[in-house]
Amino acid sequence: MEVDPNPGTNELSELAGPGSFLADISSSIPGIDEAMSFAEVIKQVNSLDYSCIVFDTAPTGHTLRLLQFPTTLEKGLGKLMSLKESFGGMLSQVTALLGAGGEGDIIEQASQKLVALKGVVEEVNRQFKDPAMTTFVCVCIPEFLSLYETERLIQELARFSIDSRNVVINQIIFPDGVGTSRLMEARVRMQQKYLDQYFELYDDFHIVQLPLLNEEVRGTEGIRAFSKHLLQPYSVAEPGREELEAELAVTKARVEQLQQRLQMLSSTNP
Repeated sequence: MEVDPNPGTNELSELAGPGSFLADISSSIPGIDEAMSFAEVIKQVNSLDYSCIVFDTAPTGHTLRLLQFPTTLEKGLGKLMSLKESFGGMLSQVTALLGAGGEGDIIEQASQKLVALKGVVEEVNRQFKDPAMTTFVCVCIPEFLSLYETERLIQELARFSIDSRNVVINQIIFPDGVGTSRLMEARVRMQQKYLDQYFELYDDFHIVQLPLLNEEVRGTEGIRAFSKHLLQPYSVAEPGREELEAELAVTKARVEQLQQRLQMLSSTNP
């Protein structure tokens, strides 16, 4: 689904006139663009019939802003209402002079729109806090920064009383698939250190481990094949005869190179 990223700005422009003073004030409320975009998505989804809705959210900082929308809107509405009460008459005259069209109290109409929006976001927030309706699935990789961001997100979700019981760890290099690569062995050791920390921190969570593949997952069939690992634990396939023979040949070549280097060192340092 693709929606206009700034639906709220368009609505305010229609109400108060393009480039009007009121539209500028309303659009300056912190987080108003994100809130109205989110409300537009909810409005579109509510008009359809889905049994399950998946939101692929932005990185941690943006996701936390999403959860703070009700509070942000409440503060913004409070400031707008205070401004309306203090300078309502003057603002009506100023907006008229600056080209605001339409009949009636434009500020009052804008306030009603924002109040209605706040109600939509609060309803979404209520659904977010219902574990029977909503849960967050944290997707991460076995590295320090990702572990830090995951812990930060889970702590904030708990503060907002939002259910989170699943962690998906992606791009894991399994030891059985390393072969003779020293670089891959080093990566496995590094990842294992953070995997141990994940399991220690979230021992009561459902943790799913997904592999790092040789190629990117693209297309419907590729996604379906990869998604099976969300339900069935991933296991490295046992190598066949040809794979073992190829690995043996690589190992023999490596041994020969090491022997030659050792002989050269012995001849230069008798």
